Amino acid sequence: MDWHIARAALDWQVELGATEAIGDVPVNRYEVEAEARAAKAAAPAAMKSVPPIPAQEPEIDAVAEATRLAATAPSLEALADAQASFDHCDLKKGARNFVFADGVAGAPLMIVGEAPGRDEDREGKPFVGRAGQLLDRMLAAIDMTRAQNVYITNVLPWRPPQNRDPKPDEMAMMLPFVKRHIELAQPKVLIAMGNHSCQALLQKRGITRLRGQWHEALGLPVIPMLHPAYLLRQPHAKRGAWEDLLSLKSKLRDLDG
Repeated sequence: MDWHIARAALDWQVELGATEAIGDVPVNRYEVEAEARAAKAAAPAAMKSVPPIPAQEPEIDAVAEATRLAATAPSLEALADAQASFDHCDLKKGARNFVFADGVAGAPLMIVGEAPGRDEDREGKPFVGRAGQLLDRMLAAIDMTRAQNVYITNVLPWRPPQNRDPKPDEMAMMLPFVKRHIELAQPKVLIAMGNHSCQALLQKRGITRLRGQWHEALGLPVIPMLHPAYLLRQPHAKRGAWEDLLSLKSKLRDLDG
């Protein structure tokens, strides 16, 4: 039958009030009902044959895993290997280099910064570029250098995207490594360089309020100091940084006896 003729016939039936299509073969409604009941009765058996969904693995506690890895590291080299292989921090996926430390391990002064920036990520060392050069000049002013008597690290070993602030969960999972790092390096004095370093070591924020005051963490004297990157943006704050350096020099002299 031509399509147009069939369409016209269908429209005519609709106009007459037809609401159902009738097939060429009659349908036994009793059989349809029986088949539906049989299918419903067989459903539980069919469901039993479906393989069970495998249970999901429990979510890993990243802080607990970091604590375990850090505690078992017997040396700085082993700690660096353990932290570099830690795969639960997403910062690792976007960073170019793992930034562990610079300077002399066992030095009397240990600086704990915040996180690598672009220059640090490129070179794999903490405090390089303009901020690092300013830090070197600050240390030289009190007769100290990272090549002789200073050891430097950061709270985070990987650069956050676009130099954004570290997230609380990122700092929490890196803190066990930082604490073990300090234990193995055995400094006499710590500098908490920047706001996030103070948050990690002292559980306090507000670097402009905290700077210049001595605190204690892990059984060591800690002085919060303004980050060199901040001093580059706010040169007027260098006077306070100089006062902190003099206080630091006096503290180290007192500890040497």
